[in-house]
Amino acid sequence: MKSLVEKFNNQLLDAIKVGEASSLKKNDRSFKNITIAGLGGSGIGGKIVAQFVQDQVAIPIVISNNYTLPNYIDKNSLVIVSSFSGNTEETLAAMKIAENKGAEIACITSGGKLESWAKEKNYNHIILPTEKSPRAMLTYSMVQQFFLLNHYGLIDDGFKVEIQNSANELNKSVNKIKETAEFIASKFHNKTPVIYADADFEGVAIRMRQQINENAKQLCWHHVLPEMNHNELVGWAGGKNEYAVVFLRTSFDHPRTQVRMDICNKIIAKYTKEIHEIHAVGESKIQQALYLILFGDWVSVFLADLNEVDSIEVNVIDYLKGELSKV
Repeated sequence: MKSLVEKFNNQLLDAIKVGEASSLKKNDRSFKNITIAGLGGSGIGGKIVAQFVQDQVAIPIVISNNYTLPNYIDKNSLVIVSSFSGNTEETLAAMKIAENKGAEIACITSGGKLESWAKEKNYNHIILPTEKSPRAMLTYSMVQQFFLLNHYGLIDDGFKVEIQNSANELNKSVNKIKETAEFIASKFHNKTPVIYADADFEGVAIRMRQQINENAKQLCWHHVLPEMNHNELVGWAGGKNEYAVVFLRTSFDHPRTQVRMDICNKIIAKYTKEIHEIHAVGESKIQQALYLILFGDWVSVFLADLNEVDSIEVNVIDYLKGELSKV
């Protein structure tokens, strides 16, 4: 997995080429809502991008990590279906619902049933490069979300320059990112990691949690501010040193949330010695988010080494899929 994480910056640039090379047909519909359907490594890209563009897009964007879609889906809906393998059963079920509702469907995949279905039905689709681990292809699936939103006239094409600039900045910062990630991984080892972020960066926190789950084979949790101040903060009365906390911070966090993070740091420090802050680097929201995403990816693979586990294998998920196929 380390070799795949090493490719992160180059993947961002290559993902732009993939999007630009895609042949997408025009559509004259006026959409009232957008739903992005996908799970795991394929779904989190939609969550992250939806938060990036929430200030640009004038209609609601909903993320569906399930077999179902909202009941309001109709011919005025855009449904983006994302499955790296093309065989994710929940995503295929959601796509069927979108089809029956007459929604505009656009697909992101590397093959499987989804590719065949998209070609058969002449749905807009973008084909990704193949790789053993879908979660290592976040860069590709995430960038294609931008391309589809741009194609349908929902955002401008400024994201391309932002991503190129992000890749350049990450190249400058990568050694510092790896050094800090290795340190944080050592603090997470034999602990339960707790990840906090501003609500507008929840996708980034979820990504880090997912990577620790899959790569390091370790349980952890995440929450966002200010919501955690209204429930979970009280739970820290039962906190202890078995928990290791990291606050993911950006200069785009809400000013009041920044104050809340400072206060929460002091409160939580009474219950655990392992409390750390990671401050993102970059001039834009996208740059800072990608900085934190790459940081989290490196934490997960360094933690996998400390846990002496294979960061690639997901045997338990394969077992689950095998059992589901019998039902």
